[in-house]
Amino acid sequence: MNALRILPLEESGVDAVVALAVRAWAPVFPRMRAEMPPHVYDAFYPHGWEARQRADIAAICRDEATTMFIALQDGGLAGFLGLRAHAEDSMGEVHVIAVDPVFQRRGIAAALIDFAMAWMRERGLKIAMVETGGDSGHAPSRATYEHAGFAQLPIARYFRKL
Repeated sequence: MNALRILPLEESGVDAVVALAVRAWAPVFPRMRAEMPPHVYDAFYPHGWEARQRADIAAICRDEATTMFIALQDGGLAGFLGLRAHAEDSMGEVHVIAVDPVFQRRGIAAALIDFAMAWMRERGLKIAMVETGGDSGHAPSRATYEHAGFAQLPIARYFRKL
């Protein structure tokens, strides 16, 4: 097995990152949908989760506020990572992260998180933040973040149908 390489994302790789995101998150959205009120899910994904994710990830890849990286393993795109620095809070943010299902359970997410922490320290940031869903589809993500030393902040977000 070749060593994992983490490199800056180039424009030519955006489509591959978008496709990876869809593959990685395909198992998550059906579980999330089953656990959310339908009016909330439908408001977020009126044209389906895949269309929304494709548009969102492509936009994030091109967003100047986000520094994007790709992880290459065994000659293939194994994952990606988007980082943001919030100097006003001395906080770094793991804005987006995903590992291709073919490469999951190999420590790639942990390596990406370690890379993110080093990136944040190099910029003099004092805390790191990552967000994810509280539904069962996001349970593996929460486990990854907790294993990396993140502590969950109790936040409540409420929705009401109008």
